[in-house]
Amino acid sequence: MSRVSDLLGIKYPLLQGGMAWVAESTLASAVSNAGGAGIIAGGNAPIDYLRDQIRRCKELTDKPFGVNIMLMSPNAEALAQLVIDEKVNFVTTGAGNPGVYVPAWKEAGIKVIPVVPSVALARRLVKAGADAVIAEGTESGGHIGQNTTMCLVPQVVDAVGADVPVIAAGGIADGRGVAAAFMLGADGVQLGTRFLACSECQIHDNYKNAVVKAKDTDNQITGFYSGSPCRCIKSRYTKKLQEMEKNAAPPEDFEALTVGSLRKAVVDGNVDEGSMLCGLIAGMITDIKPAAEIVEEIMGGAEKLLGRTL
Repeated sequence: MSRVSDLLGIKYPLLQGGMAWVAESTLASAVSNAGGAGIIAGGNAPIDYLRDQIRRCKELTDKPFGVNIMLMSPNAEALAQLVIDEKVNFVTTGAGNPGVYVPAWKEAGIKVIPVVPSVALARRLVKAGADAVIAEGTESGGHIGQNTTMCLVPQVVDAVGADVPVIAAGGIADGRGVAAAFMLGADGVQLGTRFLACSECQIHDNYKNAVVKAKDTDNQITGFYSGSPCRCIKSRYTKKLQEMEKNAAPPEDFEALTVGSLRKAVVDGNVDEGSMLCGLIAGMITDIKPAAEIVEEIMGGAEKLLGRTL
């Protein structure tokens, strides 16, 4: 019923976000086994580690899964070749233009699905050969653009034309959000924050519980003045960063505080000094469930509202 499902060979047109330090083989395989499309995040991780994660995922699921490549990462070129060598089903990309890699990926039978924060970039990447695009609104966690999902998705849908499926991302955590995305013209959705509170998600319990406890106002954006805005759960860490930005702290001081901050949250559970990337939708997340329950609940709710199978 959905072009995204047909494109990727999955049951539901639902992708799990490629969250750095979070999206690894356990989570990705669980989402794929649940009928969605799991994604392993490349980030800045060593290639040997990523190769191992891809192979572990293949052992845990026989369903399609993808890899997210952050194009500004120093290992982007090596990872671009790795997904070919490992015969990954699809790639999602962010932080740049994947055009230089698209021909080789397409030749290898890999589907290319870039994340876009604007209409202009969506048009450019479709011309470069993208099979679909993920229109991600500012409601999402991590590094963000300025356009909201409600405004961005229909504009991207209109801009790329009827032949290219659009996947909506940012601020979606239940069936209502999925139904709304389809009404805006999307053919699928991508969820990140909802899967932070997932049984199979391997982040530290302190981080996971912070997501569950977060209210609608418990988020903060850092990086405005550096030109790299990033949305996180409000904490001593985000407040200190904002204060440093306001006071024009030297760039080296700012960098010293941010380097390794995501690992502190994900691995160490340090909620005071760690960067807990998280979307605005966290206020709607009140429990931790297995991936299969999350996927079935969300898609079942959307199908009921839309009156059709997705």
